[in-house]
Amino acid sequence: MSWGTELWDQFDNLEKHTQWGIDVLEKYIKFVKERTEIELSYAKQLRNLSKKYQPKKNSKEEEEYRYTSTKAFLATLNEMNDYAGQHEVISENMTSLITGELTRYVQELKQERKSHFHDGRKAQQHIETCWKQLEASKRRFERDCKEADRAQQYFEKMDADINVTKADVEKARQQAQLRHQMAEDSKAEYCSTLQKFNSEQHDHYYTHIPNIFQKIQEMEERRIVRIGESMKTFADVDRQVIPIIGKCLDEITKAAESIDHKNDSQMVIEAFKSGFEPPGDVDFEDFTQPMKRTVSESSLSNSRGDGKSEPKFGGKSKGKLWPFIKKNKLSLKLITLNTQVWSLIEGAGPEDFSNLPPEQRRKKLQQKVDELNKDIQKEMDQRDALTKMKDVYIKNPQMGDPASVDHRLAELGQNIEKLRLEVQKFEGWLAEVEGRLPMRTEQARRQSGLYEAQNTSAVNSCAQDRESSPDGSYTEEQSQETEMKVPATDFDDEFDDEEPLPTIGTCKALYTFEGQNEGTISVAEGEMLYVIEEDKGDGWTRIRRNEDEEGYVPTSYVEVYLDKNAKDVYKSLQKISE
Repeated sequence: MSWGTELWDQFDNLEKHTQWGIDVLEKYIKFVKERTEIELSYAKQLRNLSKKYQPKKNSKEEEEYRYTSTKAFLATLNEMNDYAGQHEVISENMTSLITGELTRYVQELKQERKSHFHDGRKAQQHIETCWKQLEASKRRFERDCKEADRAQQYFEKMDADINVTKADVEKARQQAQLRHQMAEDSKAEYCSTLQKFNSEQHDHYYTHIPNIFQKIQEMEERRIVRIGESMKTFADVDRQVIPIIGKCLDEITKAAESIDHKNDSQMVIEAFKSGFEPPGDVDFEDFTQPMKRTVSESSLSNSRGDGKSEPKFGGKSKGKLWPFIKKNKLSLKLITLNTQVWSLIEGAGPEDFSNLPPEQRRKKLQQKVDELNKDIQKEMDQRDALTKMKDVYIKNPQMGDPASVDHRLAELGQNIEKLRLEVQKFEGWLAEVEGRLPMRTEQARRQSGLYEAQNTSAVNSCAQDRESSPDGSYTEEQSQETEMKVPATDFDDEFDDEEPLPTIGTCKALYTFEGQNEGTISVAEGEMLYVIEEDKGDGWTRIRRNEDEEGYVPTSYVEVYLDKNAKDVYKSLQKISE
């Protein structure tokens, strides 16, 4: 099977077919190029997706990734990043192994095709030239034969005419012989040209054209083989990254299997445990005996000095059951606030974290000790490196001046000493929390009593839920909750000195108000007072004149100016209590 023998007369069709083959190859190159662009775009989108859900550094979100479930999610994000890298590898390999190679091959193929069809056209032109020469020789031979025949007929006519002179007859005879000789020469030339043409034609159709067409056939077959190999490479490029992609998916599966729900639950306990004891049982109140209603130290009755006794929480604690608190909510909200309020003001707390619950304080102190130890180790590593450098300078003065590092060594020594003192200070606080040292003195507790004030504020923030009116009247439910006792714990020692509610702004009395009912306070028009509790929708605002006088006034009687920062903290406390 050869194009040279089977398609000897299909030169134009072969030219069109081979051009179509090149077009197919270029179309395939374009297809692979678009595939590489898709792979790059997909890889970019995967990387952006992974980056989008990565935790931000030095943020609260980063702390959440200590749980096994979030660690597994982070591992999934990292594996997806590697997964995207494999698609980039696919794009790079297809570009280098397919599009790059095929593009160069197409250029070579076009040059080869052009050369082969140029040779074919040249051979075609040569055989056409030989045919034209044969036709010219043939026409010349035909013409000479006709001329010789006419000259012979003319001679015979002259020879038969008696009136013609002998000289004319001889001339006609010589002319006839000349024409016959010319016809013989043309015949010989025609025979020679014919033999040459037949030889050229035989070589053209049995040698030259078959050879050219055979080369074109081989060129086309190489093109077909090359595009097949490229398609195989197209699949192999994908297949080569499948094991790595499989490993990425295996790692994702492994990360999913590493999730430990029990461990995460324990970490939640460690993260939010306050160390407080739950409230104890509420004592039975015997209403068969006359008793005095319990009111807070900040109520109007205290400001007037009526001398009413005030029940305390059990033990040493002086925490009060504030008025305007709904039944059965105080205990729950106390625990909630004690465990959550520290997170609100953590950034502004004291150095020893005494504003935090015991367990959270222990964790913060331990974390601080670990950080300081790391800083000490870092400083010591730098000092050791500089010491070695100084030794080298001493042994090889040409490399540097040993005295040039003394100043830095002195700085590092001072830094290390400062850090060690810091570690000792925090370790002392840590030992105190863990019970290895006695608790601080009364004076020290007073100096770091921020948490005590916060607890008092937290209790008072719950007062919005108390069902009462400024006249001090109580509902049936409230009458059942005039006193609550909470079991005393060791932590109660820090609540010996109760702080008043913090002010959240100021107000100006627009009108004179005579506080006749219990829980209210009298104000004069134009008087400036402190706001300690906003209107909760009942039309009353809680204010303070001084440390001993506070109570409620109608909101419409005063113009309130709230401090923004205090208001934000106050609202946050209210949300926590709700």
